[in-house]
Amino acid sequence: MFNPIKGKTAIVLFLLLLFLGIGTTGYMFIEQYSFVDAMYMTVITLSTVGFGEVNQLSENGRIFTILLILSGVGVLAYAASIFAEELISGKLMNRYKKRNVEKKIKKLENHVVICGFGRNGRQAARKLVTYKKPFVVIEKNVDRVINHKGLENVIFIEGDGTQDNILMDAQVESATALIAALPSDADNLFIVLSARQLNSKLRIISRASDRASIKKLKIAGANNVIMPDKIGGEHMASLIVTPDLVEFLDKISVDSSVGINMIEVAIDEFNEKFIGKTIKELEMRSKTGCTIIGLKSDQNDYQINPEYDTVLKPGSHFIVLGRPEQIAKLKSEYGINF
Repeated sequence: MFNPIKGKTAIVLFLLLLFLGIGTTGYMFIEQYSFVDAMYMTVITLSTVGFGEVNQLSENGRIFTILLILSGVGVLAYAASIFAEELISGKLMNRYKKRNVEKKIKKLENHVVICGFGRNGRQAARKLVTYKKPFVVIEKNVDRVINHKGLENVIFIEGDGTQDNILMDAQVESATALIAALPSDADNLFIVLSARQLNSKLRIISRASDRASIKKLKIAGANNVIMPDKIGGEHMASLIVTPDLVEFLDKISVDSSVGINMIEVAIDEFNEKFIGKTIKELEMRSKTGCTIIGLKSDQNDYQINPEYDTVLKPGSHFIVLGRPEQIAKLKSEYGINF
């Protein structure tokens, strides 16, 4: 789309350069000035700063200077009006903010892209903030992104996540994961298709409202499909059947205000000396206070409360439970970064 402000700015820059060239050439031809002296005379003439002349001007030089002032002042006045228009409308500041955001995004890698900043998108963002995982938000409605407690410094791209160029602006090629959280299943399907083509290794989690959309989203390339309404209903029913258990689990895995209490740790993140050892030999409980409550094997099999003689194999993942200070000790004791 054509931007009239940018068009006017380009015209102003062209005219300023044109008059600078005309003035420099004119003084060099009429007064036999050097290139630097001629440019100096042109600048002080156009800007009307009133500095002294390089040398006494001839009659032709004075006439040329008069014409240069009369024409140049008009260009400068036009330039000032364009600058004031951008400043008053806020477009100058918005352009600066946009460039600042672009610089931050270019520095990102192994980040998460969140498409849509409604209720589900915000919940995902808050959890990522808790885990200090970098992310970028794509949202068409600017008002949805601002004024949310704890999310004031969100890196935000205004645009439609279904468009390939917007996903590329979010550096989806270097991202590790994408969350498609738009209310429309059709829009989420487009995002999944585009993102999967741009990054074949990307982990994609999509929202779905209709059960019939789950299969389509997975065929399109989604690793996981979540139905918030279904989860919400099951959660409410669980609060009736096993209220204390559900509230306890919520405190562990959902409530970020109490800190991180349950994490996933890849065996590959441990020092090489621990690879091939058993859980017993790891001595995690005695050294850190954390407890291993689950294991995902390298064959993608899940074990709850794995046995002590379970061997640590590359490609496996632990599910570890502990208080925030115990989790911090786990990181330092085994040199794990996550």
